[in-house]
Amino acid sequence: MSSKEEAKERILNWMKEQKKTKHYFNDLCKAVPELSMREAKKIINELVSEGKLRYWTSGSTTMYMLPGVDDVKKEEEGMV
Repeated sequence: MSSKEEAKERILNWMKEQKKTKHYFNDLCKAVPELSMREAKKIINELVSEGKLRYWTSGSTTMYMLPGVDDVKKEEEGMV
């Protein structure tokens, strides 16, 4: 496995371990602290292109989340 593939796997595993469903870019960088922000951004964008991550936006903020229909619903139910 290449280091890029390992970084992708670490980002995905980090997201699965978190309680929140949506994460800022800076949060995802914590999963791969040895990479520069530019390198991390390229890898995260590849994950989005591959369908392994997706964007979520509130209109003013863009976050990343794992694909899944129930993710937002679960989090919104927790807010009530």
